[in-house]
Amino acid sequence: MRRALLLIFIFIISAAGSLSFGQSIAEPDTLNDNILYLKEKAGSAIFHSAGWGLGYRFGRNMNYFNKKMFEIDIVEMKSPKEVKRVNPNFANSRRYVYGKLNNLYLMRFGYGAQKLLNDKPYWGGIEVRFFYYGGLDVGLAKPVYLLIANYTKVGEQIFYDLTTEKYDPQVHFPYRVIGPTRDVDIYGKAPITKGFGEIKPYPGMYAKLGFSFEYGTLNQSLRAIEVGAILDAFPKAVPLMAFNDPYHFFVNVYLSFSFGKRYN
Repeated sequence: MRRALLLIFIFIISAAGSLSFGQSIAEPDTLNDNILYLKEKAGSAIFHSAGWGLGYRFGRNMNYFNKKMFEIDIVEMKSPKEVKRVNPNFANSRRYVYGKLNNLYLMRFGYGAQKLLNDKPYWGGIEVRFFYYGGLDVGLAKPVYLLIANYTKVGEQIFYDLTTEKYDPQVHFPYRVIGPTRDVDIYGKAPITKGFGEIKPYPGMYAKLGFSFEYGTLNQSLRAIEVGAILDAFPKAVPLMAFNDPYHFFVNVYLSFSFGKRYN
């Protein structure tokens, strides 16, 4: 997914450069419905190279060429080392990521600007804007819980019961472990609700830049595709995977689809 998004990012940047020669920046009175709306708000679905999420923006058109916007993003963040697996010893086992210590969710609170590069012709088309945002980041790390099979031997038969346990890389392995006190095996991932009471925050900062391509036919209705790159930085490293160094930085490319409206 990371490679596909990167190719899309490079392609659209190239397209933006060629569009600058094919369209000129028009005056405000050439807008589709001849109204410059001052306020704007939009929601978006975000797909980035380490997960997905949702976003919301609101702000003002300072003039025909420039916007000032606030934004809130909530996205998941995965490690590139993650590989899902199933335990073949159980017919109905659940998929899990071996070695994953925490599920990480990022909440971004930022402010930024958009600048018009190419306006939309009166008959329709695509409006291109360059944007940048930055602000506070809060990483929420929720510990991973697993369903563990505990084996018991009765005569010649072996039975097991399931318990829910926080993943411990020193205790839980992707195969049956016969120990002095109990025989255990990873059955699969525990319900997502486990571990919410142990969420640990990691404050940080982020920066985002890219291009917005608006294709809506009316200025009052916002429809746009956005591509960009994001840097999330945390002074205290976030542990995601056992046997790997924790992360101070996450660098990703993303693609988003936005829907909203403008009004006065």
